[in-house]
Amino acid sequence: MWRCHPDQFAVTNWITAAARVQQLLARKTALLGSALTRRVAAGEVVAVSTGDVEKIGWFVEALSRFAAAALTVVLVTIGLLVYQPALGVVVAVGIPLLAVAVLPLLPRATRRADFQREKAGRATELASDTVAGLRVLRGIGGEELFLDRYRRASQEVRTAAVRSARMWATISAIQVLMPGLLMIAVVWHGVHLAREGRITVGELVTVYSAVMMLNYPLRHFEEIAMAYSFSRPSAKRAARVLSLERTTRSADEGASGGETSDGEASDKGTESLDAGVERASAPPAGDLYDPATGLLAPAGRLTAVVCGDPDEAGRLAERLGGHPAFDGAADLPSVRLGDVPLDGLPLAAARTAVLVQDKDPVLLSGTLSTLLDVPASGAVSAAEALSAAQCSDVLDALAQTSVDDDPMAAHLTERGRSLSGGQRQRLALARSLVTDPEALVLDEPTSAVDSHTEARVADGIRQLRRGRTTVVLTSSPLLLDRAERVVFLDDGEVAAVGEHRELVHSQPRYRAVVTRETDDERVTVETLTDLDIEETA
Repeated sequence: MWRCHPDQFAVTNWITAAARVQQLLARKTALLGSALTRRVAAGEVVAVSTGDVEKIGWFVEALSRFAAAALTVVLVTIGLLVYQPALGVVVAVGIPLLAVAVLPLLPRATRRADFQREKAGRATELASDTVAGLRVLRGIGGEELFLDRYRRASQEVRTAAVRSARMWATISAIQVLMPGLLMIAVVWHGVHLAREGRITVGELVTVYSAVMMLNYPLRHFEEIAMAYSFSRPSAKRAARVLSLERTTRSADEGASGGETSDGEASDKGTESLDAGVERASAPPAGDLYDPATGLLAPAGRLTAVVCGDPDEAGRLAERLGGHPAFDGAADLPSVRLGDVPLDGLPLAAARTAVLVQDKDPVLLSGTLSTLLDVPASGAVSAAEALSAAQCSDVLDALAQTSVDDDPMAAHLTERGRSLSGGQRQRLALARSLVTDPEALVLDEPTSAVDSHTEARVADGIRQLRRGRTTVVLTSSPLLLDRAERVVFLDDGEVAAVGEHRELVHSQPRYRAVVTRETDDERVTVETLTDLDIEETA
């Protein structure tokens, strides 16, 4: 019959605790998406999912062995009190003193450990940011600058680790010294009792052996103190990440977000609430409307959005996806798809209805076929999506790296680092097109490609998404010229709606954003326009 060693139980507890916390963190990451890194630094997330989960697992593993050690100490102490009360009293008094001897040092040790962990988190964040921007750094010759920064951060981590190790070495020394002092006290008192004839030599040897046996369990008191000091702040950090929630709004709030007149607000809210309940199980459909900005993307049409503030485009894209991540988002009215407020839908349903492609999409490692194997309607094939995204040159390059010249079997490295920025962007666009969502929101999908390719991509998006709701946040004239409807947002509100060529002539602010005019150039154009009007009059 197979028997499990106690150490195997302890290690199983460690691995199980760490793995379960990592699973919870992975689920939270999938739930929050881009909102996570807006609320918590990327280095912090990495530190929590690696070092902190190990410390949590360590405490769970140490706790089981500490419980066994504490039970052993209690039973042995009681046995000594019964067997030889005179020496048992010495042991019973000395054991609690051993347990609390290091407590005054624990707060300082914990602070040093937290400081070390904070420095390590900053170094990890700096390293991840440097690796992510390595291509750019090489282009501008900034490798040495960031390398020096990382060296300094690494030395700070080393210094903090040495200071923390000194404190824990002191604690370990005390844990070795105190049991030795207890042993000396027991032997000295026992010899004194034996000389008086109150105990026999055999009884003294027995008590001595029992106290020697307690040395091993007592070591677990030090370990549990260390594990608790290290794991407590780690558990707090993990709990802080796990406590983050998606910015949502109740169905009642979402239903009452629109403007009404003639005393119909109550009836309107009730109708919207009923519609939301009826359609919660099925993906909603209809116009995509943002009450906060007044943006309306009609169903089945290609709408381009130009934002006067570049940062506003990213925030708007997240709002349109039903999962805003910026401060104050909860106070804004909910985006609606048809009659359904997206903030009130389950996240899975919201993402099925509206897919948002970020400005900097991420490609996971694996084959190209795996990259395109995503939940989809089935109406768009991978070949059609790749063709619309103008990925023919990418396929040719991948075919050369594939064993059987099949680009779909070619392996993509992490984040697609082996590809250029334009190639990664087009593959990400193809992945979004394959899903064929009810509404697709693209944030600057062609910012890394040349103008000739951009024009063909614009045509491909328009043809493939014909009859489907598509919103493109861009300032590219090539994309704007092919949009069926262009909306210009200025100061967070809709300032103009029309076609690209019409807005270029009628909206100076729109023209300045699209053509990158400076303020002096815009004033000159406006002056010349006014002079032409006066001459004509």
